Parts: sequence; structure tokens; C-alpha cells
Amino acid sequence: MSYTELTEQEIIRRNSLKELENLGIETYPASEYKVDSYSVEIKKQFEETSEERPVVIAGRIMSRRIMGKASFVEIQDSKGRIQVYISRDDICEGEDKTFYNTAFKKLMDIGDIVGVEGYVFRTKTGEISVHTQKLTLLSKSIRPLPVVKSKDGKQFDAFTDPEQRYRQRYLDLIVNPQVKDTFIKRSGIINSMRSFFTNRGYLEVDTPVLQSIPGGAAARPFITHHNALDIPLYLRIANELYLKRLIVGGFEGVFEFSRNFRNEGMDRTHNPEFTCMEIYVAYKDYNWMMNFTEEMIEKVAMDVNGVTDVQLGENMISFKRPFARVRMVDAIKEHTGFDIEGMNEEELREVCKKLNMDVDESMGKGKLIDEIFGENCEHKYIQPTFIYDYPKEMSPLTKKHRDNPDMTERFELMVNGKEVANAYSELNDPIDQLNRFEDQLKLQERGDDEAMFIDYDFVKALEYGMPPTSGMGIGIDRLVMMLTNNSSIQDVLLFPQMKPELKEKVDSDDKFVSLGIAPEWVDLIRKAGFKTVEDLKAVDNVNKLHQTLCGLNKKHKCGLVNPTKETVTEWLS
Repeated sequence: MSYTELTEQEIIRRNSLKELENLGIETYPASEYKVDSYSVEIKKQFEETSEERPVVIAGRIMSRRIMGKASFVEIQDSKGRIQVYISRDDICEGEDKTFYNTAFKKLMDIGDIVGVEGYVFRTKTGEISVHTQKLTLLSKSIRPLPVVKSKDGKQFDAFTDPEQRYRQRYLDLIVNPQVKDTFIKRSGIINSMRSFFTNRGYLEVDTPVLQSIPGGAAARPFITHHNALDIPLYLRIANELYLKRLIVGGFEGVFEFSRNFRNEGMDRTHNPEFTCMEIYVAYKDYNWMMNFTEEMIEKVAMDVNGVTDVQLGENMISFKRPFARVRMVDAIKEHTGFDIEGMNEEELREVCKKLNMDVDESMGKGKLIDEIFGENCEHKYIQPTFIYDYPKEMSPLTKKHRDNPDMTERFELMVNGKEVANAYSELNDPIDQLNRFEDQLKLQERGDDEAMFIDYDFVKALEYGMPPTSGMGIGIDRLVMMLTNNSSIQDVLLFPQMKPELKEKVDSDDKFVSLGIAPEWVDLIRKAGFKTVEDLKAVDNVNKLHQTLCGLNKKHKCGLVNPTKETVTEWLS
């Protein structure tokens, strides 16, 4: 990176870096720094004991108050913030005070990471602090942080632009420490679920991400190519069929927290890469799984938030068992007035027409019912509600209903108008399964690019016999959104997928040189704001341009011979 492309602050910090190194101070030391205390724990323990105990802490400088021979800095570690008192004579024994007067006061900056050895005490104003006896620079920051100012409990110049926060999550976590709480809770949610399963004897497993057939869900996959085998492969859209193979193999219960990938749209509740938990338990059905699911979610809410009632936007959601249960056809009848039970495809299309819905010829019976429910009913279910007994055409991997062959034993859990979990009494009849796969193939032929592929090896596994089984999948990202009161999936993903960042057009050096500009002046011309020849030629005040370039030459100490006004005029002609 050219020096002229850096901001003034970045240049100052790089110069400080060199000066620190010239003083013999390691700016990026390699050795272990043995931390034994953290900000929050120090404050809590001192409140309880008032013991001025020795501590070793490390963290990032977030603010500084320089006051002659003594200063205060605020250090942010992984737990929180704590004030640190630094006295010149404490950290500089003997006559040489260079480390304090020059290195600390002039060359260290907000954003630098330091280690502090000292003891805990309370200042005259009553603030619990660390009195520094030794200060160590652990990492020099050469790019300034956004400065978030606070006054009377209000923040100014906060780092709040969503796109910047998502693209630079590392910076978001530094200057908006409350963001970290969301991801700590996310980890807690996963750990709570994991313990719920393992305490019941179920086994956590891993299944392939690269798959020869993208099975287990109706979704558009990402496609890649394996060079050594010279075959196409698909990124996993679901892990269902592999987990059920393990049930065939004799495991009683298996689960996996999987990263899935779907080559579909992006919005506030969808990311092309997402986390899903799926669990399959032998000798169970969907009624058992409903009870199991609500018990698990109630436990997770309590483990993470300490209560079962959670504020989510304008709504207070109660995850206290039992959850409401509504048949899908009854939900559609309640919210549209149409009883679709037993309707054929043409009758469903007529219903869609009366409901002013846009549908196309590629949609089969199941997709039409899904659209009717999605547009007219789903958003009505704010409190946790099991929508159950789905039409057979919507559920190609689900067992036929024991009392109604047109239905399947399937449920989805709706919370705040969104699907959170999906579960079945799993289809274990291999002949019926193959017929369902073939029906999906017909939908592909009609243009439905989300219809399922036929997985013949999975059918073969079923032919060896799979016990009656219930399976459930739950979207971890959406569950985290609901338990942390976030309305966007990007806020619960550390690194969400983003659109490519628009890059500023910059002409090559040769284009500028073709105007007669000496190569050594090109960087300064760009520094003046002229990234393209077109931008430069649009200048209508030659005198001002000449003054700007000469000023930059002096400011950056480039030592170039200034062009004359006549030369600059020739560049623009």
C-alpha cells in the first residue's frame, strides 16, 4: 500500500510503530503473556473483599486521560472494561523515564493491546481500578478505531451502520461490546441442546458436507466439482438421509449440528449458509417428538435467559409448555375460509385465484398448499404453535397418517410468524419412499428446481429395514434470533454473507502517464481525489489543482520537483 493511500492518522501510527521499534520496544512480541484476572471478576471480588491483591490483565486501550506524571486508561478485555492507573515513576524505575514520557504518552494509542501487572485498588472517586507496576505493549494498532463518545449515558458517533458492522464484525465486537452477548448466548443455546440430547443417551455424529446427491430437503443446491474424481458434487442442503442411514445401522438416537447451504434468496431471515440441528430417534413418532421439542425449547430458554418469557420486537413470547397444536387444514380454513381437505390440484389453483395469489404451472399440489399457508396463515402464529398433519404432496419423506392416507404425520413449530422446527414420523416403507421420490422427479421435469433428487442408495438402506423413527430439524439461527430479540439473521451470524462491496474505479498508472504526468506524481494525484483520468480532466480550476498537488508534496515529504501551472494545464488539455 502506498503511503499516499493512507489517512493522516494511519501514517502517524506507522511512524509511531517505527519509533517504538527504534526505542527497542517489541511491538508484536511472540512470548506468552500469562493473564490471571479479568475485569468483571476483579470488580466483583474487590466489592466483596476490598483486598488489594496483585493481578495480571491484558486488553485493548479504549480511552486515555494523560495528566503529566500520571494517567488513566480504560482497558477492554474479553469480559468487560476496567480502569487502569499508570504512574511514571511506577513503570520507569531509575532516571530514564523514556518509556512513560515517550513510548506511553506519545507513541501508544487507543486500540493498542497492552498487558498490565499491578494490584487492585479504589481511587479517590470510588472507582475500582488496577494500579500499574509494569506495562507491556502486546500489539500495536496501526489503524484507528471508530471513536464512540458517551455523555450522560448517551452515545455519540456510534458504529451502527449495519453493512459496515456485518462486513467488519471484528470492529463491531470491539466498539459495540454488547454484540458479543448475542454470540455468547448462541453458544449457550447450542450447548444446552447438546446436553439435553446427550443426557438421554443420543449420539452426536458428523455427516458429509460434500454430497453426490443433494437430498433431505426441497431446495436449490450449490454445485462444485471434484477434480480428482472428475464428478460434480453438491454442498449439503440437509443431513437427514445420512442420519436415517445411521438409524438403519442400529443407533437408537443420533443428532448433528450441521452447516447447510442453499443457493436461494437472502433476506432478514435467510442466509445461504446456515446452521441446523437434526435429531432422529428410533421407535418414536411425531406425537412423542412434539412433547420432546417443547420440553427442549423450554429448557433452552431457561438455561440461556433464566425465564421462559422472551421479548421479541413488540411481542412477548412464552416458551412455557405446553405449546398450542393446530392441524394445517384447520389453520387454512380458519384464516382463509376455505376447507382444502381432499381438494385436487385444479381446485387448489382456483382457491389461489380467489385469494389473489400468484402461482405458476411448475407448482404441484403440495407447493400450492404450502403457498396458501405461507401467505395467509403462517404470520398469524405468534406464540409457539405446532402446525401438524400436512398433506402428503408436501412431505415426500414423511410417513402417511395412520388415520388419513391423504395426510402425513408431520409438524412444524411456528414462533412469531416463522417456522422454527420441522418434524416427522419418518417414512420407512422403501416402496412408498421410491414412489414419492419419483413424484418429485416429475415436478423437476415441470420446472420445479427445488424438487428433491432420487437417492437410490437411501432407498436401498430402507430396504434392509429402518425401525419406526421420528426426526426433527430446528433452525439454530432463527432460534437464536428469537431468544436474543434480534429481527435480522445477520445479527446472529458472526460473518453473514454479503453482496460484493462496490469498488471505486481507479485508472492504471499508464493512463495518467499518457497525459504527460511523471510516474512519481501519480500517487499524489490519486491522493488529491482524482482516481481516474476522467476525474482529472473534469477539473476547471487549474490554480487550485496546482496548489493542492504542491501542498501534498510538501505535507507527505515526497521531495518531488513541483510542476508549473503551465505543466498542469497541459495535463488537462
